[in-house]
Amino acid sequence: MIKKKRSNPYTKVCALSKHKDMYMSTNKARRIIDKIRGRSYQERLMVLELMPYQACYPLLKLVYSAAANTIHNMGLNESSLIISKVEVNESTTVKK
Repeated sequence: MIKKKRSNPYTKVCALSKHKDMYMSTNKARRIIDKIRGRSYQERLMVLELMPYQACYPLLKLVYSAAANTIHNMGLNESSLIISKVEVNESTTVKK
């Protein structure tokens, strides 16, 4: 008996957006990232616009940039976007 592989109706398309040298604490950025992880694109935009933290604006610009890259380069709609991975890593430290 030959088993057929089930085809996945969803196609995974990856677009990448990075923000280097964002001068803020990683703990402050992770606090925001933890609240928006696992939400849809529209929900993330609403949450980032309404949160009172200073780190929200650079992260909002980053989400907009990733969406714009996907729409321009791959021709997808905003309603079909799902942000699958968000990372916050340490950057260079400023010496005093």
